[in-house]
Amino acid sequence: MLARQRQTLILEHLGRAGGVRVSDLVQILGVSDMTVRRDLDVLRQRGLLDKVHGGATLRRDGSTDEPGFQAKSVRELAEKDAIGRAAGELVEPGSAIGVTAGTTTYSLARHLALIPDITVVTNSVPVANVFFDAGLGQTVLLTGGLRTVSDALVGPVAVGALSELHLDLVFMGVHGMDHVAGLTTPNLLEADTNRAMVAAARRLVVVADHTKWGTIGLSRIARLEDASVLVTDAGISPEAQDLLADRVGELVVATPTSALRGLS
Repeated sequence: MLARQRQTLILEHLGRAGGVRVSDLVQILGVSDMTVRRDLDVLRQRGLLDKVHGGATLRRDGSTDEPGFQAKSVRELAEKDAIGRAAGELVEPGSAIGVTAGTTTYSLARHLALIPDITVVTNSVPVANVFFDAGLGQTVLLTGGLRTVSDALVGPVAVGALSELHLDLVFMGVHGMDHVAGLTTPNLLEADTNRAMVAAARRLVVVADHTKWGTIGLSRIARLEDASVLVTDAGISPEAQDLLADRVGELVVATPTSALRGLS
C-alpha cells in the first residue's frame, strides 16, 4: 500500500472514531510501528491531526479555521468522487452552470468536463483548469478576485462578475452544514461571493460529504431550505439524512464505488 493510501485510510478512521492508537493502526494497515508514526508525522505537518501519547486525534476546525486546498484534497476521496458523479447527472448539455471553489466541486468538475456544450462560471482556478485540461470545448468563465487559502477567488471583483449573470444551476461546496446554522464557511469574503453565485442561479445544488455535517463556519451562506438538491455520501448518519430530507428540496445519497473505497 502506498503512503498516500495509508494516510487517507488513517484520516478516514479518525473521521469515524475521532482518535486512534498507533498499535491499532499497525494491525489495520499491516505495517510497522515506525511506518505508522512516520505517516502520523506527515499528517500532523499538514495540519490534519494532532499527535497524542500512543496515537492521534482528529483536528477539529474552529469557526474561523480554513484548511488549504492541498490539506483538504486528501480527505474522503471516494466519497467526493461519488458525490461528483451523482451531481453531474443533474446537468444537461447546453446548460449554464456555476461551480464554487473547493475539493468536492473539484471532483465534480472531472465529471462535468465530460458533458458537451456547457458554459461554466467558477471562482476556482483548480476547477477551471480541469475544463481547460480536458480540452472538450466547454466555455469557461473565471471570475477573478482575491485568492484564499482554499483557492477560491473572492471579493468585490468576483461578486461584480457574478452580478449580471443568469445560471441554470450552481454547484456549491461548503465548509459545514448544520440544522441551525445552515450552510457555512469560515471566510467572510467567500460567503459573499458564494451568495452572489447562488443569487445568479435558478437552482442551488449543494455538494458536501458526511464529515461536513455538524461543522459550523463563521459566516452563513444559505439556509438548508435554500438547497434545491443536496448531494452527500452514504457515510452520513440516518438521523442527519432524515433531517436533511425534510429541509432540502431533494436529498441524494451517493455510494462510493468499490474500486475507489479503499483509497479514501
